[in-house]
Amino acid sequence: MALALGSRARTAGYGLTAFDAIGSTNAEALTAARNGGRQSTWFVTTEQTAGRGRRQRAWVAPRGNLASTVLEVIDAPPAVAATLGFAAGLALERALRAVSIEALARGGVNVDYTLKWPNDVLGSKQKLSGILLEAEALADNRLAVVVGIGTNVIAAPEGTPYPATSLRALGIDVGAEDVFAALSDAWAECFGIWNNGRGFGEIRRLWLERAAGLGEQVSIQSGSSTIAGTFDDLDESGCMVIVTPSGARETIAAGDGYFGIAGSTGSR
Repeated sequence: MALALGSRARTAGYGLTAFDAIGSTNAEALTAARNGGRQSTWFVTTEQTAGRGRRQRAWVAPRGNLASTVLEVIDAPPAVAATLGFAAGLALERALRAVSIEALARGGVNVDYTLKWPNDVLGSKQKLSGILLEAEALADNRLAVVVGIGTNVIAAPEGTPYPATSLRALGIDVGAEDVFAALSDAWAECFGIWNNGRGFGEIRRLWLERAAGLGEQVSIQSGSSTIAGTFDDLDESGCMVIVTPSGARETIAAGDGYFGIAGSTGSR
């Protein structure tokens, strides 16, 4: 079974470039943008050898996992473009629920998928996917944004700070092709809701409905500092809002989240 777009993505006019194996789908998408590519296009493979996550962490996808990147050319500033990560997380969570429902009908198990701030999707409280956004300004003042989404379909990395898993380990018997078709359709829907950032309020609302750790104790490592408190909200720009033990409200723009007792579990 080949990697293919879902029907909604095809109708929306998305392109597709599929590789048997590639170093990095994000790198391929950025190269396409630099070479004049302007069509919304997916770059996908089931074997990625030189991928990376946030903070340049390695993200290798062994054969059978899904490495996917979508290129979008938008008319929005970088700060607004950054909120696309929440649309991506929401799209993947919807896609995973869709393929899991189909797997459940074939005798699979029920899995709870949640969204971990800022850019992970969890399955049964374990890291299942990571998302990386990169952007470059174009000569016409628009922005080329690539949204990389790596999903552990058949295998998960070992020795990670935050517990990782795969769909196979969770009892979900699907292939990368199934996940990608569902993801491409869910992305077309969520990207439409996002609407150059004008619809982030709705994306934020939907994201919070699926948020991991909302209302629970969390500590965030940001640079050399750690802020602990209760995960209370996302603000209008996607920053995490924490209420500290003193009652102060702290806004966190980026960092690694640790749920439960401060520092008791790691992030990616």
